[in-house]
Amino acid sequence: MFNSNSSITNSQFQIPDSLINYTLHLADNTLILAQQNSAWCGHGPILEQDIAITNISLDLLGQARNFYQYAAQLINEFKAHSPKERAGGEATEDTLAYLRDNREYKNCLLTEQENGDWAKTILRQFLFSNYQYLLYEKLQYGEDEQLRAIAEKALKEVIYHLKWSSEWVIRLGDGTHESHQRISNAVIELWPYVDELFINADYESALIANNIAVDGGSIKKSWLQGTEEIFSEAMLSVPQNVFSQKGGKQGIHTEQLGYILAEMQFLQRAYPDSVW
Repeated sequence: MFNSNSSITNSQFQIPDSLINYTLHLADNTLILAQQNSAWCGHGPILEQDIAITNISLDLLGQARNFYQYAAQLINEFKAHSPKERAGGEATEDTLAYLRDNREYKNCLLTEQENGDWAKTILRQFLFSNYQYLLYEKLQYGEDEQLRAIAEKALKEVIYHLKWSSEWVIRLGDGTHESHQRISNAVIELWPYVDELFINADYESALIANNIAVDGGSIKKSWLQGTEEIFSEAMLSVPQNVFSQKGGKQGIHTEQLGYILAEMQFLQRAYPDSVW
């Protein structure tokens, strides 16, 4: 297990690089999805659901903050022990969220997909929450103390996210002709981005053997079973033979991420070091 209070050496199975990148990946997933969901604040179909999607955004933002704070701690510790890496000042949760370019973000492509209509937003949340539930369930028993604690705390929130989004997928799929058509279209649009969730990036592979990161392949079957159960109730079909899009974990994104960052980072980049 990596102890952030101890001296860091590159011999520790590619730590800190892999652990930093993995923690940033987890943070970026939740931050970008939180930013996307927050656009529904004041625009939800009814007040109750407007509040629900906004609260989910806040939950995800809280998870992102915890991951970014840990990543910043790791980066600063690494710099302290690596003279060549000391340039650039101290890392903080704000610098990691607001001062990185799109190629430095490691979120999965699914999380950055445009909101579209309510059905597409709901399905995106369901697909990710189903994955996140299985991910955190395993991560809470991992060897890294900080990641374990974050996952254990966040799992309580994700259980609600999954329940809420599942109910909405069923409601839309088994509703009117229009609602069924909209959620069906959302499945077609989003399905090409789900496989990336389960394909391990290099920094994940470096940690899996030491029980720090979760092997995406180990949870794919459970994810698919859970998804098929909800789809069956919603009278939806799982697409077959779909070309998979990937690259987000390595920093290769769709143009949508550029729009997200332009809005999210504008204030900090226009007025550097601003604080509330």
